[in-house]
Amino acid sequence: MVRSGLILAAVALVFSASATLISPLCTPCLAIVMGIFAGYLAGIQDKPRDEGKAAKMGAGAGAIGGVGALLGQSIGAAINAKMVGPERALELLNQFNIPTGGDISMPYWLGVIASALCFGVLNIVLMAGLGALGGYLWLQMNGRKIHGIYR
Repeated sequence: MVRSGLILAAVALVFSASATLISPLCTPCLAIVMGIFAGYLAGIQDKPRDEGKAAKMGAGAGAIGGVGALLGQSIGAAINAKMVGPERALELLNQFNIPTGGDISMPYWLGVIASALCFGVLNIVLMAGLGALGGYLWLQMNGRKIHGIYR
């Protein structure tokens, strides 16, 4: 579980940082795929015998991978915020005739930090939940053959 979680954490860090450069809204889509893969990979490596253990190992691997996604999203958000900055965000808002009331530096930085944290926590939850599903899927597809369990 730990090894597969760490593998997925490294992959999630890179992909989440890259996706966050586009938009933090892109990362939950990645979390869905990576969470299922984390659980499936945990099943491949640990070969659990029953549904409870498969789901628990998958959820653990997904949660560890989700922490990597949170770190990647934080890195991507910092790079994106530094590239855009409050001045360019203000220009964009002015192009759409959205009233800003002057300086938006503080709301901009608070928004960047809050969105990175919220989406990061969402990614951890998604990856843990779908990791449990991935572990269960591994057991249903391959584990029963390996352990000789037929129902």
